[in-house]
Amino acid sequence: MKYTEEHEWLRVEGDVVVVGITEHAAEQLGDVVFVELPDTETEVVKDDEVVVIESVKAASDILAPIDGEIVEVNEAIVDDPGKVNEDPQGDAWFFKMKAADLSQLDDMMDEAAYKAFIG
Repeated sequence: MKYTEEHEWLRVEGDVVVVGITEHAAEQLGDVVFVELPDTETEVVKDDEVVVIESVKAASDILAPIDGEIVEVNEAIVDDPGKVNEDPQGDAWFFKMKAADLSQLDDMMDEAAYKAFIG
């Protein structure tokens, strides 16, 4: 897994990258009450706003961590946003994308670096 400074995790599965938010991010957000996901087949560029997430504390955007195309979204978290708090690094992934260039992951943090980052 790779991690971004925006508290996203990325898991590579073949040529597809699964994207979600970290447990740390879910804790900081508090109880998630709403998630709006992108449409599949949407082309995104790194740092595009792709997901809107609202909690009892705040609303925030989740940015595309890399360039690519959204190929699948997790409708289960739209129907039950609380899943994001229950299993942020498992079943509550946000979207899957076909990466334009997997080498964009090379500059991201591994788990040890992310744990040091959140300190």
